[in-house]
Amino acid sequence: METEPCCEEHKDSAVEPIEPEVKEADSEPADRDRLNELSRGPAEEGEELCGKEQAGTESCAGKSENTEIKSPSDPGGESGGTELKERRKLKKTNSWKMVRFQDPSEDDDVAERDSSAESLFPDYAMEEWTSATFEELFMAEDWKDITEDRLLRKKVLKCGTLQAPHPTWGQEVTVKMQCVLEDRTVVEKDGKLVFVIGEGDVNQALEECVMSMQKGEITLLLADSQYAYGLLGREPDIPAWTPLLYQLQLLDIREKPDPLTLPIADRIRIGNQKRERGNFHFQREEYSMAARAYCIALDVLTTRSRDGSDGSVKAEEEEVQDYRVKCLNNLATTQLKLEQFDEALHTSRDVLTLEPNNVKALFRTGKLLSDKGEYKEAMEVLKKALKLEPATKAIHVELSKLVKRQTGGKDTKEWKAKPAEMLGDDITPFLIPPKKKPSGISWKFILGALVVALGSLVTSVILTARN
Repeated sequence: METEPCCEEHKDSAVEPIEPEVKEADSEPADRDRLNELSRGPAEEGEELCGKEQAGTESCAGKSENTEIKSPSDPGGESGGTELKERRKLKKTNSWKMVRFQDPSEDDDVAERDSSAESLFPDYAMEEWTSATFEELFMAEDWKDITEDRLLRKKVLKCGTLQAPHPTWGQEVTVKMQCVLEDRTVVEKDGKLVFVIGEGDVNQALEECVMSMQKGEITLLLADSQYAYGLLGREPDIPAWTPLLYQLQLLDIREKPDPLTLPIADRIRIGNQKRERGNFHFQREEYSMAARAYCIALDVLTTRSRDGSDGSVKAEEEEVQDYRVKCLNNLATTQLKLEQFDEALHTSRDVLTLEPNNVKALFRTGKLLSDKGEYKEAMEVLKKALKLEPATKAIHVELSKLVKRQTGGKDTKEWKAKPAEMLGDDITPFLIPPKKKPSGISWKFILGALVVALGSLVTSVILTARN
């Protein structure tokens, strides 16, 4: 989940999950951290999933603080994230638990709007929104069923534009929304939420409802937990199996922009949103959805280098490449969770194409090659990883396994950890000869023979006495 799986908005994305940049646990020794980091999944790449940037934001939809992925673009932790935001002139919302960015050039003050306790729809504070039980609303006759199972229902409070088309799959929409639990605790609130229908940016309830609305329409939406956050809920504010009540308005509908037509800064912003969403799914062990989010992020994080580009453009393109590396690392880890080993190997090689000395990708590639029986190439890749990080135990462990596999698992020499600078093409000096079995008669054999002899003697004495 790079971040290989957490929400970046909140710490970066975990999308380290989905490529997030995850922090390593401070309580464990460095060796153990690195061993876990290389042998784990996207949470390990959670660096890319939930990066250090997340540390300065509100809660990510999961415990992203424990993700172990560190973002190369945010070496300074929270302060680095601040500098990055200032450079791109973007700022993050702090109320929408699903990661999202907004452009401060908008007139609305995002922070004030999100933190306000006031309703976004003060003219529609009817009983159904303020006090009715969810059981009553699920049974109400004046509500319309969006799905046949009657678990997703809506009530139109204000009709939209007549003859206006409904949003369709793949279009980008802007909605104003707020969400409460049955006790009317506000858990989500956003005056200008932007998402693409069908890309998993929000939960299924919002996507299904928006496709039934017209521009300008205001509606109440009642969603069973299976259309919201299901059996896992969303820490810390939405318990498991919790239905939700939304009040929302469809503000705008438009076609999804072509990433290549967008400025690089916008591509980075949108790509990070998708990556963070992948981290979110990865942390929830929703690996198929995490992989899909990372693939969408990679589609956005593209560049079209031109000769003669100025320094600032080149710097931004390098930043795009850094985020692609994170997404690819997270995707590879997710593919391993899905047991898509050939795909994971291909993705890891894509990382090495962009960044030949990426230790995570080298380790993963070497391990997968070893598992496929391609021992010679696996040895070369793992030796390169060891030279870059000689103190990482996971690499030594994998090299030891590889040496045993090369000899068919027979009694053979074992890998002995040595300084990387001493490691050349010939690994023989770094192998420990097997312990020789002592020759001669075993003491166990002698003891057994004595027991048999003693038993025979006792038997003979007994027989003699009877005769």
